[in-house]
Amino acid sequence: MEYLAVLGRQPKISLAELEALFDDVKSLGPELAVFRTLDAPDIRRLGGTQKIALEIREPVGDFLKKLPEGRKITLGVSDFSTKGSATSAQREALKWKRFLQKNGRSVRVVANKSAALSSATSFHNHLFYENKIELIRTNQAYYRVIGVQNIDDYVRRDRERPARDAKVGMLPPKLAQILINLCGNLPDGTCLLDPFCGTGVVLQEAVLMGYNVQGTDLNERMVEYTEKNLKWLSEKLKANLDPILAVGNAMDFQWQQPVGLVACETYLGQPMSLPPNEIKLKREKQECSGIIRGFLKNLASQIGAGMPVVIAVPAWLRPDGHYERLNILDEIDNLGYNVESFKNLQQSDLLYHREKQIVAREIIVLRKK
Repeated sequence: MEYLAVLGRQPKISLAELEALFDDVKSLGPELAVFRTLDAPDIRRLGGTQKIALEIREPVGDFLKKLPEGRKITLGVSDFSTKGSATSAQREALKWKRFLQKNGRSVRVVANKSAALSSATSFHNHLFYENKIELIRTNQAYYRVIGVQNIDDYVRRDRERPARDAKVGMLPPKLAQILINLCGNLPDGTCLLDPFCGTGVVLQEAVLMGYNVQGTDLNERMVEYTEKNLKWLSEKLKANLDPILAVGNAMDFQWQQPVGLVACETYLGQPMSLPPNEIKLKREKQECSGIIRGFLKNLASQIGAGMPVVIAVPAWLRPDGHYERLNILDEIDNLGYNVESFKNLQQSDLLYHREKQIVAREIIVLRKK
């Protein structure tokens, strides 16, 4: 079936995630994409997709008439058409409200502050099942939303973990999901390795997605934090997790086998509050490059051909506003990997950062030769 995805705040990266998981992914502009899959997609596993919708393949009025009777209808509209605005979306919602009222139905309309309802508004109004409806209008068709990101759940998973350390950077759970999903579709129970596990965010998300996990970190305190956080997750899930955790240097550690996929945020260098000067930047690039090269060389000797390896490496904000990258890609071929390409985007699009963030993350998707 064909589905519509409303992409997240980093839409190019969101698009890459969809390409790694689904068939026939097509961009419909900066905010939307369509894709095909036989099984209904689980939005809880998609870090980069805010909403999923299904095309309404009949007149919208006929579709609305078929909604179960006996309950009040809550209706919202997001207008992604070329001339879409808060006014046009609200006008559309009121049009369908009048239509439903003429057919004897009670309707509440969700007010628009912009052309598209925010994912928070859609989620908190439950506009994705039964008689709570969000219609999405594009230039080509109408869709009904069937899933919305649970933003509250992401916040809880991020902030309620017992062991957190802002000094080493805070990997967002959504980004962790994206890194994992860029490895592609792999069976439940496959072992995911994170050789730079930090406080365990990637491992946490991997467990929630059905993977077994193995993590290492050079810093003993980080491994202790990961143990605490995975124990907390185990208690929340009421499940017995059996992670493999160890203190170890990613440049020479021997990981337990079998490993089925590798996803991690590598060493990003020192935290910074201002763009580094040229001398400091050169020093940071040399240090980060040496660690990441050493890690990839060590890993290549331990994994089989075709294994996906997704890494986030640093890029630094410069005074003119652009980001200077690590250029590790120049050495990937000699290290024993191929770089995955994407249909709808370039490698230069895979830069994850907030506005004016000093140290950004460049995502690189690799396959062992």
